[in-house]
Amino acid sequence: MTEGQVTDLLENRRVLAPERDILEVKNAIEVYQRLAEWDVYSISSLCQAHQILMQGLVEGPGRFRGSTVGIMKGQELGHIAPPGRQVHALMDGLFDYLAHDKELLLIKSCVFHYEFEFIHPFLDGNGRMGRLWQTLILREYSTVFGHLPVEVLIKEQQEEYYQTLENSDKLGDSTSFIEFMLSLIDRALEDLLRTQRVTLSSSERITRFRDRSGNSSFTRMDYLRANKQISPATASRDLSYAVSQGLVKKIGDKRTSTYTFIQ
Repeated sequence: MTEGQVTDLLENRRVLAPERDILEVKNAIEVYQRLAEWDVYSISSLCQAHQILMQGLVEGPGRFRGSTVGIMKGQELGHIAPPGRQVHALMDGLFDYLAHDKELLLIKSCVFHYEFEFIHPFLDGNGRMGRLWQTLILREYSTVFGHLPVEVLIKEQQEEYYQTLENSDKLGDSTSFIEFMLSLIDRALEDLLRTQRVTLSSSERITRFRDRSGNSSFTRMDYLRANKQISPATASRDLSYAVSQGLVKKIGDKRTSTYTFIQ
């Protein structure tokens, strides 16, 4: 997140905001400016980022909670987080899932976000940290997400975001939250590519196409229809790259060629 994007989150409150709000913005700017320093698979990095994000705002920033907490929704108790004694084990399990599960990284980013909010590992700042860490995971998936931090994506959908989290919590199933986040990411990415001329690499286009199309066979024309912003020559180069990298198998020649993603 750039300084301008963080400032935009507070809009006109930037000048008249209370001291705490100003500190929150300053901390957030520093954390997002240091995105490249954080190891997305490291709990230590997570805690270091939280320490900076919440410095001066809570006691013991950067440390997991040791007590049980409840999350209030208005005057009602909306969610009781797991007991403090379970937090370390739950976070170890979550990071193990992130590092080793065979699920698509795009899906894992959403699962991680939801499970992080459910565990609620810190006393405060969990929402911001969950959104920050999904941004980091998405940057592993594609560098274009450096232009598209999750915090900014959610800004205009904040009410629906919290409602979807609550619904998934009540059902004990993260499916609706994952679907919500994927649709949000897809719409925002389309807008970004259309309006800001951000260019994806061959690898990023191939990965994105696979996520959308699954493992069924396809032709170069199918690939072009899904990537309207590129030329036929670029499509051919992308597919040649995918074949050379062992990502797809090519059957046939020239106009009769079909492609299938390799498991």
